[in-house]
Amino acid sequence: MAPPIERGTAAWKYFGDFRDVLLAGQVLVLQVAHPVVAAGVRDHSDYTTDPWTRLMRTGASLSIYVYGGVSGARVEASRLRSLHRTFTGVADGRRYSALDPAAYAWVHATLVKVPIDAQRFFGISPTQSELDEYYAQLCDVGRMLGVRERDLPPDWAAFSRYYDEMVDGFAGNPTIETLFETIRTVPKPYSWLPDACWRPLRDLQARGQMFLIRATLPPAFRSRLGLKWTDRDERRFERFARAVRLMATPIPPGLRTAHMRWIGKLNVWFRAHPRAYRLLIRGNGPGSGGEMS
Repeated sequence: MAPPIERGTAAWKYFGDFRDVLLAGQVLVLQVAHPVVAAGVRDHSDYTTDPWTRLMRTGASLSIYVYGGVSGARVEASRLRSLHRTFTGVADGRRYSALDPAAYAWVHATLVKVPIDAQRFFGISPTQSELDEYYAQLCDVGRMLGVRERDLPPDWAAFSRYYDEMVDGFAGNPTIETLFETIRTVPKPYSWLPDACWRPLRDLQARGQMFLIRATLPPAFRSRLGLKWTDRDERRFERFARAVRLMATPIPPGLRTAHMRWIGKLNVWFRAHPRAYRLLIRGNGPGSGGEMS
């Protein structure tokens, strides 16, 4: 049985590390590579028109699972399943549901994997005992979310095999292309921001996001998407990763995750005070509103 997620445990140390944000683009690509997830995002997500609010909602939801306490995580899991129960449609002549067990498990798997990938690229890889504890704790989160027991591989080695086999079966699709276009043309987060200021910032973030996506996607899948990667790109990424590692590794784990722990606690409070939430962010609760979280 996994220990609870509390200070000093593996999930507490790694899940909310600020370096995880460097893989935000990678994890979105891998999620929508699944055909059911791609169809759901295409039909029900508002990320192309309002990516900033969608990003805040998703971050709020994720923070609650690990840092919002057991009761907070259970309520958020129930809310999320109720929301996704309404996301249905037709893709390639077949009906789909956002709660399709295999697709639902895959989204959870990507969120399990990304903190470990962040450490592999930009930090120090966890020890085997830390991996075992981390994976057991995130399996408990998955069970709260309603992931079926048979869709939770028994250990990290089995999970890694499952993950690699899933990625091996993916190819490009229109939702991935839409995601790339959204990264390149993302609207400004504030209407008062002058276009002359936003355009260079937008172009800079687009180049950075696409570079990190190309750098961190599994190489075979990157090739299937037609994303170019050169030896020069590899050297640039190695220099960047080394700089992040040197900067971040000396920072105590408690500081590396402080932002996500604060967001988790804040959003548990917001959930109990929805009127305050509505005054600050559109929607009626953390992670709410018609989007695929």
